[in-house]
Amino acid sequence: MRTSRVSKETAKLFEHASGSVSPPQRMTRSSLARFAYANPSTTATENASQTPDIEDAFSTPPARKRRRVASTVKSEPVEEVDVAKLAATPSRTKATTTPRRARRPARKVTDPSTGEMTVAAPSDWEETYNVVREMRAPGGAAHGAAVDTMGCERLADKAASPKDQRFHTLIALMLSSQTKDTVNAVAMARLKSELPPYKEGAPPGLNLDNVLAVDPKLLNELIWAVGFHNNKTKYIKKTAEILRDEWDGDIPDTIEGLTSLPGVGPKMAYLCLSAAWDRTEGIGVDVHVHRITNLWGWNKTSTPEETRKALQSWLPRDRWREINGLLVGLGQAVCLPQGRRCGDCELGLRGLCRAAERKKVLEGRRLREVETVKKEDGSVVKTEVVAERLAVKEEVVNEDEGGTTREK
Repeated sequence: MRTSRVSKETAKLFEHASGSVSPPQRMTRSSLARFAYANPSTTATENASQTPDIEDAFSTPPARKRRRVASTVKSEPVEEVDVAKLAATPSRTKATTTPRRARRPARKVTDPSTGEMTVAAPSDWEETYNVVREMRAPGGAAHGAAVDTMGCERLADKAASPKDQRFHTLIALMLSSQTKDTVNAVAMARLKSELPPYKEGAPPGLNLDNVLAVDPKLLNELIWAVGFHNNKTKYIKKTAEILRDEWDGDIPDTIEGLTSLPGVGPKMAYLCLSAAWDRTEGIGVDVHVHRITNLWGWNKTSTPEETRKALQSWLPRDRWREINGLLVGLGQAVCLPQGRRCGDCELGLRGLCRAAERKKVLEGRRLREVETVKKEDGSVVKTEVVAERLAVKEEVVNEDEGGTTREK
């Protein structure tokens, strides 16, 4: 019968331990446990008649034993630390970072006197809102966004009749889905200038009669640059028929009527009601408003419609019309969907945005300094100094190459 290498080594081990050439009896796990970690110094005296410790046959103890032995070794004396000196040493983290402010998110509360359930606003919402207003004002980091000049509510022809202006606003909103404001503005300009008249002698341009008469293929060519232009062509043609048959040629003046039109959702309906009819009954929540308010922690929602309901539950009604333009401009200029400019955002620099990228914020703070100037009358003026962000170019002249220069 073949004998494995392990069994041979085990036999030699017991032969060495017992001094006998005959193989020992098979040892079980419980029998080995009696002496597996016995102290060699006590084995020779107290257990002289028993089998010697099995570990004595090995040149080095196993890993588990080494760890136990090492734990009993006395460590070297530790050098005393000067506590005063350590406290005086500036902390790198404290010197370069500002802790994010504690925020209490929107939450449901019950009035103890009436038992009515209401929603309390986030603790710092008003400060955040005012900072965004500053950034969107002239001179702010988010001023001059595309929505300020090419937003849907600004694309109606001011020279047209009020009915046609309302129709322009509706069409601009229908084209804006999944489309940048710059592209949408170009498509609207083509419709207002190139849409042929429905009959000879009638004015060309964007109005209900011309949309009803235009060939769908030509309409599709005029708006081909916007996203999903094939579907939008069908929606616009069908909407024009509904407006003619059910709304006396004008656009609906209710949310229910607007959302009944093909391709028009709650966001478009609330924005259209505000811009076309000057009535604000809800918040127009697009991808920017939905994304940014979730980044701030104002709400934790998965769809724009959920965000609209969450915001309307606590945001004061006088902000409902304004918030869309504020946050859309912020999302286009600073808080981009990709490559957010947290170093240029006042919310990140002041610790108001919990989602701000720390590295960008630290770099933004490093490049920005506030200089305090005290006037003769005792008043203090804080002047912001922004460091030059452009790389310094150093010219190196190489005389061996005829005085040519290179930038470094």
